[in-house]
Amino acid sequence: MTPADSAEPRAAQAAETTQETAGPEVLYEVSEHVATLTLNRPERLNTISGPMLNLLGELLLKADRDPDVRCIILTGTGRAFCAGLNLSGATKGSTGLSGASTSTDIDLRGTPPTVLFNLGTPTICALNGSAAGYGMDTALGCDIRIMAKSAKLAAAFTKRGIVPESGGTWILPRLIGWSKAAEVIFTGRTLTADQCVEMGLASRAVDDDQVAAEARKLALEIAGNAPLAVQASKRMMRMGWSEGFDEHVHHVFLQLLPLLRTEDALEGMKAFMEKRAPQFKGK
Repeated sequence: MTPADSAEPRAAQAAETTQETAGPEVLYEVSEHVATLTLNRPERLNTISGPMLNLLGELLLKADRDPDVRCIILTGTGRAFCAGLNLSGATKGSTGLSGASTSTDIDLRGTPPTVLFNLGTPTICALNGSAAGYGMDTALGCDIRIMAKSAKLAAAFTKRGIVPESGGTWILPRLIGWSKAAEVIFTGRTLTADQCVEMGLASRAVDDDQVAAEARKLALEIAGNAPLAVQASKRMMRMGWSEGFDEHVHHVFLQLLPLLRTEDALEGMKAFMEKRAPQFKGK
């Protein structure tokens, strides 16, 4: 099925768009099975405050739990995607990320990087602008990245005396290999959009004014497929990072058996035989 094939039935049954402002710092919208979360602090280059961290994590979980949502887009307003954490707040202890607490019992389960990794719903990061530090790690935590040609990824951690605390040391070597990841992290290097595509950190770089449209087009193509199968595929890809081949194939087969009994699997086969676009229900 091509994107054009899947777009027609969706247009005919497009759900009413719902939009809300979850505080002034994060926007949340659901339309045609796609949830869009927008970092909305353009005057501060979308740097993330403590309350914004909590809010972003909550909204990602909200989208993941919504049976109507089949794909999530994460993007920003203004000229940057996310310039990192609010360092001015952190140095004053207002974000809860400073050394004010001596407790070693730190619960990171609700933080955006951990939430992103564990989401069952596919995620696309539409990098409307540059991402640095925490913003870069957040972008890398998404399944797919589409970048504006003017956007950059700045791994500036070592230049600030810190480490990629948001999953970067785990994700980056798996995406581009140990040697390239070591070079990027140890030097604190800034990568252009073209370099990111060449290294495999982004799927494509597009004109700045086309980022949102390209991300939406891809999200709708994903949303047009059987959501249970897409989510199972993502789950298997994630498990495959830490499994041997034999063990992984066994787990994939265990995922396949219940999928074969779903209404969507039957619909997919019937649609193929009848040469029409399938109408998936997530059942």
